[in-house]
Amino acid sequence: MALRAPIFGLLVLPFGFAAAWHLQRGIERQLAAVHQERDDLLLRSGKFVNMLSLEYGSFLADVYWTRAVQYFGDKHVRQDTNLELLPSLLDLATTLDPHLVIAYRVGSMFLAEPAPRGAGRPDLAVALLRRGIQENPGEWRMWQDLGFIYYWELHDYTDAAQAFFEGSKQPGAAEWMKALAAKIAGEGRSRAISAFLWADILRTTTNPMIRKNAERQLKILRAEEDCDRLNEVIAAFTARFKRPPRALDELVASGLLPAVPVDPEGYPYVLGPDGKAAIHPKSPLNGDARPPAP
Repeated sequence: MALRAPIFGLLVLPFGFAAAWHLQRGIERQLAAVHQERDDLLLRSGKFVNMLSLEYGSFLADVYWTRAVQYFGDKHVRQDTNLELLPSLLDLATTLDPHLVIAYRVGSMFLAEPAPRGAGRPDLAVALLRRGIQENPGEWRMWQDLGFIYYWELHDYTDAAQAFFEGSKQPGAAEWMKALAAKIAGEGRSRAISAFLWADILRTTTNPMIRKNAERQLKILRAEEDCDRLNEVIAAFTARFKRPPRALDELVASGLLPAVPVDPEGYPYVLGPDGKAAIHPKSPLNGDARPPAP
């Protein structure tokens, strides 16, 4: 009788390895499809893969999360905005391991960012984060991420404030969450709130992708402030000479500026078609700047 359990294990183990081998073969075929630009999944159902994976769910979740990062990075390098496969890869990773917090947090960033930096699907990012919150209720940072998407991408300040407020109730949540919720509820969007959010993320995150994005967004905010100040100088020039300047160099020649300032990437600001200061067309920040804050 004592030998039955080991013998049973020896009989079952080959079947487990066989199932894992067949599943991995399916994953490898999937990766080949990605590189061949066939944006389809051989195994689209996370629940189906979860059933096949047996006790290898966490391992395979890491595999699918790695696939998602590789897929996103490959598309980004080639400036290919077709990210149809991304939501399915994220769904597979988080279904196989519902506690893979990084897949919810960074994956939502991939989904929410507008093209060409991301999939331009903040609605899918919200759905992914809400599922992550349901599976990991103590992760207050996911409430922050959710509020961030409502605030930046959807311009839904009511839901943004609610997300920050709900996050403030979680254990270990930052004290500023509740105050920020009240400020957004009262004011909507402001550049000061945006800078605070990005600065906090830069200060606290250890993920290099999130850090890089936060650094870029803080540079954009500084560039927007520079443009606001330049527009004040443009208004002063227009009032003095009874005409708008034809280029920012005229502000220097008139003595209103010591030199044409440069953005945080080192590119000089220019005069846009609307007669207002703008980021240089060749600057890495061009196209990322948000509309002026109210």
